[in-house]
Amino acid sequence: MNKEIRIFSPATVANVACGFDVLGFCLDTIGDEMVIRQTEQKGIKITVIEGYDLPFEVEQNVAGVSALAMYNSLQPDCGFEIEIYKNIKPGSGIGSSSASAAGSVFGMNELLGKPLNKTQLTHFAMKGEALASKCEHADNLAPAIFGGFTLVKSASPLQILQLPTPSDLFVTLIHPQIEIKTSESRAILPKEILLQNAIIQWANVGSLVHALHTSNYDLIKDALCDVVIEPYRKQLIPHFDDVKNAAMKAGALGCAISGSGPSIFMLSKGEDIAKSVQKAIKTVYAKTNIAFETYVSKINTEGIKTIL
Repeated sequence: MNKEIRIFSPATVANVACGFDVLGFCLDTIGDEMVIRQTEQKGIKITVIEGYDLPFEVEQNVAGVSALAMYNSLQPDCGFEIEIYKNIKPGSGIGSSSASAAGSVFGMNELLGKPLNKTQLTHFAMKGEALASKCEHADNLAPAIFGGFTLVKSASPLQILQLPTPSDLFVTLIHPQIEIKTSESRAILPKEILLQNAIIQWANVGSLVHALHTSNYDLIKDALCDVVIEPYRKQLIPHFDDVKNAAMKAGALGCAISGSGPSIFMLSKGEDIAKSVQKAIKTVYAKTNIAFETYVSKINTEGIKTIL
């Protein structure tokens, strides 16, 4: 049996406009690499971190916290070392913490012969994610582990539903180089919402789920509307409305905040339109003094991948 595994742990988009804390999907061209190594010495150690300045202390690192939760539950007769090669910027809104939290438990599970299923892995990864966001939620973790689109039916007990991915669906992302902490972006949200907005929101969630099952791109466009969260969080993202207007004019099906921001995602039918959207939003941010990056990606239906 292998004693070491190298994995690609993908970035993810959470909320997906109308699905706050329940919907997410997995990206294919953006992600971290991690090496998980089985050792004779018991316990969890983080031995390498490259890319960003993150803590090596297991209890202070999301990958360490999730790994330790799983380790203490299974109590294997071995230990594990974790190497993190971080490509997803912390605070970017595309699941940086969840990539680390999910990657460590996925790698350990592979080396142990897969004793846990994907829902169980998500459960342990949530312990690490809670360190970053101050609450346990799985809308980034689930798509990273399951792949494609996912819906968190329930957090307790944890129940994840895999949703179909239309074959011609592409995502464009823009990441303004500013940081928005998940805990801070949650703090600005209202404790109560209007009933009429709640009705619109859950109708959009139901419509989006149906649209994914039927590959109805017109309905996807109709459903990608957030009347509950976006009005508050967009205030934290410079030029959000300008980006959204440019994306929609370029043919995007929809445009919304990725996770808690500052990244913004757009879904499009076909790669050509996704690239046209990319060009349009680049034009918007090129006029500002804010550094940014853009990406075009197909939806990753596999999730975390073994690369060695």
